[in-house]
Amino acid sequence: MKVIDKIKEAGDKVVFSFEFFPPKTEDGVDNLFDRMERMVAHNPTFCDITWGAGGSTADLTLDISNRMQNMVCVETMMHLTCTNMPVDKIDHALSTIKSNGIQNVLALRGDPPHGQDKFVQIQGGFACALDLVKHMRAQYGDYFGITVAGYPEAHPDVIQSNGLATLEGYQNDLAYLKKKVDAGADLIVTQLFYDTDIFLKFVNDCRQIGITCPIVPGIMPINNYKGFLRMTGFCKTKIPPEIMADLEPIKDNEEAVRAYGVHLGTEMCKKIMANGIKTVHLYTLNMEKSALAILMNLGLIEESKIARPLPWRRPTNVFRLKEDVRPIFWANRPKSYISRTIGWEQYPHGRWADSHNASYGALSDYQFMRPRARDKKLHDEWAVPLKNVEDINERFMKYCLGKLRSSPWSELDGLQPETKIINEQLGNINLKGFLTINSQPAVNGEKSDSPSVGWGGPGGYVYQKAYVEFFSSSEKLNALVEKAKAFPSLTYMAVNKEGSWISNIKQTDVNAVTWGAFPAKEIIQPTVVDPSSFMVWKDEAFEIWSRGWAKLYPEGDESRKLLDEVQSSYFLVSLVDNDYINGDLFAVFKKWPLSVSLEFADEDS
Repeated sequence: MKVIDKIKEAGDKVVFSFEFFPPKTEDGVDNLFDRMERMVAHNPTFCDITWGAGGSTADLTLDISNRMQNMVCVETMMHLTCTNMPVDKIDHALSTIKSNGIQNVLALRGDPPHGQDKFVQIQGGFACALDLVKHMRAQYGDYFGITVAGYPEAHPDVIQSNGLATLEGYQNDLAYLKKKVDAGADLIVTQLFYDTDIFLKFVNDCRQIGITCPIVPGIMPINNYKGFLRMTGFCKTKIPPEIMADLEPIKDNEEAVRAYGVHLGTEMCKKIMANGIKTVHLYTLNMEKSALAILMNLGLIEESKIARPLPWRRPTNVFRLKEDVRPIFWANRPKSYISRTIGWEQYPHGRWADSHNASYGALSDYQFMRPRARDKKLHDEWAVPLKNVEDINERFMKYCLGKLRSSPWSELDGLQPETKIINEQLGNINLKGFLTINSQPAVNGEKSDSPSVGWGGPGGYVYQKAYVEFFSSSEKLNALVEKAKAFPSLTYMAVNKEGSWISNIKQTDVNAVTWGAFPAKEIIQPTVVDPSSFMVWKDEAFEIWSRGWAKLYPEGDESRKLLDEVQSSYFLVSLVDNDYINGDLFAVFKKWPLSVSLEFADEDS
């Protein structure tokens, strides 16, 4: 979706956005995405990613943009510059992001390449951002939402040695900005500034010459003194004397400087908002604390209240906008699900309908790749000596009780809030040898703003059938099937690695396990249990035994052999209690002998 449309939809509500830049190392990229996930949970209108000087990070920027839009699921705006970019490279970048469902571009001339003082137009390239805007509109019509940069103090090239632009230079810069807007730009994001009066004057001056599109202030929190001086020097940004006076006594105290930066950023935004500006763009420098602290001070976010439009985060890819239902099986591996369905031409919506409409993509190496920091955590928590299946049961139990933060079967960090409602029951059945990888508690008409199970818009109510998914030995499964006959509200399906099927439902049945009722809307049912999808998911779920866990051990290790035996002999089971009012999903597991002693279960490794 275009950012301009999202801003218009917000009306009088103040919206915010974040900017990031491509890190230089693989670990840096992993850390950026961890940070980005936490920040995106607060629902920014968009996030943008910069393009390196001279196209130095072009491939990385394209890759990060794709992952932001489709895996982090945030509306993504990619910077695109003219520096060292012939038209064919520009079109390659634009066609790539278009194919990835990205609709937003920040069109820039760009800084001179490293080692050069001035921008030089290359042969077959563009001279300025205006050329780029014109090209995008001529070649791609109305597909892209185009943003351009605005300079409250005039472009740095116009600013003289005294730190000021001449009146003529400033007015020429404004006139050039209007040309960019007239050529097709529909949004302006400003260069950083620290004098809010200069920004407000700039907005008024833009309006006086007929620029009517939204003008978004770019706010850069001060995180450290030397970095602040370096950035403002590079951008030729005016620093009000009172700010320098405040910083001087604390410049060597990084914590104090950061706290001052949060205070200053908050006060700047308050003044801007008081003058009718409803947008704030935060230059994060890939750091989260200061940006989030400013937003919390402004009352735009609450750490304890993170709204979820759906129980899962919908990708902002323009091709997936109508997607509103998913099989529950990938709840803890949403990125894998997105990756496997990214080529679908039609996404089921409303009711699941015909689950054969599209084919899931085959498993690839991507499904088993993890950020390096997460790989280390998995190794530390799961690559322990395993002497018997009881040791395996104990790992699963500890994860359900929150004693481990990682799981080979989850891309998420730790337990989700709703899992904590039933984590003791889950821990208990893991001790009995039922190795759980997915679950949800029963919910009967909880308010949609509930911090643990809420989702959807305000004023609604949400419902859930209790669900648990686990691995089980064939002996335990047969006994469970027998016991389930006394619980008519239970439906189950089970399959082993080879595809042997056990179930009390038809393979064409589709069971809605989550739904919500909201003002002036039809019933929304975002998760289902679908046998056809379950058969696809089982391949991935079983593969994780070897490629997610066993591979943490050396070849020939006895622990690895044990995991391979479990993989080849256990069943994957999906169990639903359809009585979400009076049912008790865990009753079927009661009076079952523990496979691990309670004393062992209480140990903390």
